[in-house]
Formats: sequence, C-alpha cells, structure tokens
Amino acid sequence: MNPVELSIFANRIEAICDEMGAALQRAAFSPNIRDRLDYSCAVFDAGGRLCAQAAHIPVHLGSMAFAMAGIVEGVDWREGDMIILNDPYMGGTHLPDVTLIAPVLVDTMLIGFVANRAHHADIGAEEPGSMPLSASLAEEGLVIKPQKLVERFNINEDLLDQLMVSMRNPGESKGDFSAQIAANRRGQRRLHELVEVMGKVQYLGALEALNDYAEQLAVASFNAIPDGEYRFSDVLDDDGLGHTDIEIHSCIQVNHGKVSVDFNGTSDQVRGNVNCPISVTAAAVYYVFRCLLPPQAPACAGSFRPITISAAKGSLLNAEFPAAVAAGNVETSTRIVDVVLGALAQAIPEQVPAASHGSMNNLAMGSAANEMGQVWDYYETIGGGMGASSIDDGIDAVQTHMTNTLNTPIEALEMRFPIRIRRYQIRAGSGGRGACWGGAGIVREFEFLQPANVTLLSERRSHAPWGLHGAGHGRCGRNLLNQQAIKAKQNFSVRSGDRLVIETAGGGGWGRAHDSAEGGSPLTDRFRKSADTIGPAAG
Repeated sequence: MNPVELSIFANRIEAICDEMGAALQRAAFSPNIRDRLDYSCAVFDAGGRLCAQAAHIPVHLGSMAFAMAGIVEGVDWREGDMIILNDPYMGGTHLPDVTLIAPVLVDTMLIGFVANRAHHADIGAEEPGSMPLSASLAEEGLVIKPQKLVERFNINEDLLDQLMVSMRNPGESKGDFSAQIAANRRGQRRLHELVEVMGKVQYLGALEALNDYAEQLAVASFNAIPDGEYRFSDVLDDDGLGHTDIEIHSCIQVNHGKVSVDFNGTSDQVRGNVNCPISVTAAAVYYVFRCLLPPQAPACAGSFRPITISAAKGSLLNAEFPAAVAAGNVETSTRIVDVVLGALAQAIPEQVPAASHGSMNNLAMGSAANEMGQVWDYYETIGGGMGASSIDDGIDAVQTHMTNTLNTPIEALEMRFPIRIRRYQIRAGSGGRGACWGGAGIVREFEFLQPANVTLLSERRSHAPWGLHGAGHGRCGRNLLNQQAIKAKQNFSVRSGDRLVIETAGGGGWGRAHDSAEGGSPLTDRFRKSADTIGPAAG
C-alpha cells in the first residue's frame, strides 16, 4: 500500500473502535461507564494481535494487547459468538474490568476480533464498589472464567442470570452487560463491512503493512535512546495490610532500537491487593514507550515488537493465583510507569517528565439494603497533579498515565446517590517547585447523607512524587475523615453527616528554580501564591 492508502486504512479501522466506544457509553446504565467513561474498545487480528484501539484507558488496552492471543487460542469460534471474562490470571486485569470478545467471520473465514473492556462498580464483592481491602482474589468478587455469553447470536440467559445473582443492583449490571454486547455487535458489523469493501486478501495485507510500519517507527524512535543500561527504583506506600515501602526496581537495556525491561529485584507478591498480573505490568511498560512514538504511529502490535518484558513469577509484578490484585491494576500500574520513566530520564533527560501524582485515588462506597430493600454503590477515581516537563508546567487537577477517565459530574453524583459534594477545587501549592512547576492536586470533599461503607485505595501519601534535575517534589496526598487523618488504604463505616476529604498529590517539578516568580501560568501562579490563605484542608 502507498502511504496515503495506509494512513486511510489506519484511520478507518481506528474509527471502528471509536464507534464501539460511543455505542457503549450511550447504552450503558451506570455512571461509571456512562459518565466516567471507564471502558476501552479495540480490534484484533485472527491471532489475537492488536490491530487498532481507541484513545481510551491505557491499562485496559495494553493488557488486552499483551494477553489476547492466549485468550482466543483454541476456542471453537463461530459466527455470532461472544466470550466474557474477568479472571486476572487468564487475561484480565482486576475483577471489576469485564471483557467481552467477539469474532468477525467473512465467508466462514475468521478475520479477527472486536473487544471491549468496561469497569463495573459492582462485581459481587462483599464491600460496595467491589474494590475491597482484600487479601485474596476470592474476596474481590465474582471470578468469570472465559466462557460464551453469546452463542450463535443468542444470549445465554442462564449464565447472565447466574452472574446477576451476585450483583447488588442486577438491573443496572444487566444493562451494562447488554451495552457491552451491543458495542461488540456494532464493531462486528463495521469490521465486516470494511473487509467486504477491501476484500479479504487486501485487508490482511494492509494489516501486515500497518504492523511493519509501526515497528519501523518504534525502532527509529527507540534508536534515539542511547544504547546502554538504565536503572531506577521507587516504592509503593503500603498494601493496606501491614506491608510498607514495597519496592519496584526496573532495569532498561537499549540496543540499537530494541528495548528490554527487567523488573528483577522487585518485592515478592504481598498479602494486600497491590499485586499485578503480568498483563498489567506489560500495559504500563507499553504505555511509556508508546509515549515516545510520533503522533502518527499506529496503535497496533507492531509498535510493541521491539520491547521485551520480564518479571519473576511470584513477584509483585507477576503475581500468582490466588494473590489479590484489585489495586494492582489501578495503583501499582502507575508506579511501574514511574520507575520506567525514572530509568529513561537518565538516558533522554529532556524528553521525560517528573513524576505525576501517582495514584488513581480510588474511592468505593455504598450501603446495605434499607427498609425498602434499596441498595446503592458507587466507585470513582480522582485526579491529581501532572509532573512538569522540560518545556512546560505540569497540568493541574487531571488524570494521568494509566487512566484517562473523566470525573463523575457533581450533578450526576448528587442526583443518584445520598452524597453531597462540599468542595471540589485545585489543591493550592501542592505542585513541586522548579523551573517548570508540577501540576497541583485536587481537593474533593464528600458529605454522606446516609450511613455507608467506604473503601479507600490511594497512594503517594507517604512518598512524594519526585521532581527531576534539582526541582522540588510534589506534595504528598492525604485523606481526612471528620478532620482526622486516615490511612492511605482503609475500609470504614460512616454515619449521616460525616465528611470525607480526599487531597491528592501534586506533580514533581522539573529543573532548578531560579526564583519564585518563574514558571507557571497566571492561573496556577495565583493558586500557588494563595496557598496559605485557603485553609488547612487545601494546604
């Protein structure tokens, strides 16, 4: 294919993923999918290799790219089938992320697959929000092994009913599963149309050309990294069950555009749920190196061919069943990004930013059934400060790295749940000082209007996001219940009128500051200078 044709093809197949995502969002019932956009869609070839993805959630997409070949291998695929799974040890990430995979056949020939992965706020855990302070996979909810939810276009209602038995809000959960089915059907139809227009031979040839082009771009980009070995280490605050300062080590070897990332020396898997399946570890590594590629680089398997990843079995980053993994997907993945970026900062210092706030600041909550039999549960992640770079300040109050979900709009939250948001503001003064300042974190204050059970899974409460090249660190985050500090990871009950304040970390700065006036936009400077006047909760 000539370059113009190849570019058109890449955009057409990526547009299928975008359309799947739009269908999923509009048909979903839960705020978690409909409002926060906690979902991802992708297209794969017949061998399970990534062909295209929408700009959705990096931890979803990278893990699917790593694990899909093993999932689809050996299945007797027939037209109209659809497989469901969430098992972290069989290609999933953590239990709330449920994946649906559908084959695309043209004239009985398997051409490829469409897939979507969506985060369900309830997946049957005992604690509302299905992000518990767990010590084993069994405590985290319903484990779904790969099996056919749809067979020859017919939904397996018995299987769906069995799944709904474990859900707190089966009506909402069933609606979200239906939305996922609908999104895959849209993707199947669009991919089938594309192959029919192009012809099977030309379509498969275009995929090969696209992957070869992506590999060439990746090797050329990685060739800009000086050959050598680069190491970096960082820690997780804790696992919530007594294990603190959990070490993650990275060693990156670069050799003529080929990259090897080794996590030898990382802590063994722990009792708490910050462990990662290897698919999540791969997603974090892929994300970092994807950021080094030019904007036009296709999001396909060829981009990852020059990268190899190794982590010892039974370690934090290649956990073995039945290790708990709920927070590994959301918290540990962000720290993997930090250690890979930290190593690369030694090789290409001008291209690597300082550490961002380093946590998805997970908040899960809900109630037992009231006198009318009604229950509610809710889950959200909260942004923070982005790390500064060599060319600009970090962005204030934003999701970074392994997630790019939206916040839940306050209006949607207060209309649906017995919660009032008392404050939602930039956390003044929390970004690291430097020639370029780190972005500021967020203050989000919840008032509970009914008794509830709450789980917090957060990071960067003990170890600050680091600055680079003489700049200051971002300020650590903190959590407060009724003005009293609470742990980074904790489960607790609240009464009507209780208030929970989440203050997220700021990003690290970049470069040594020459004076306090340098760096920063007028807006962020105003917030920094007023840090002492906003009050203790914002400081």
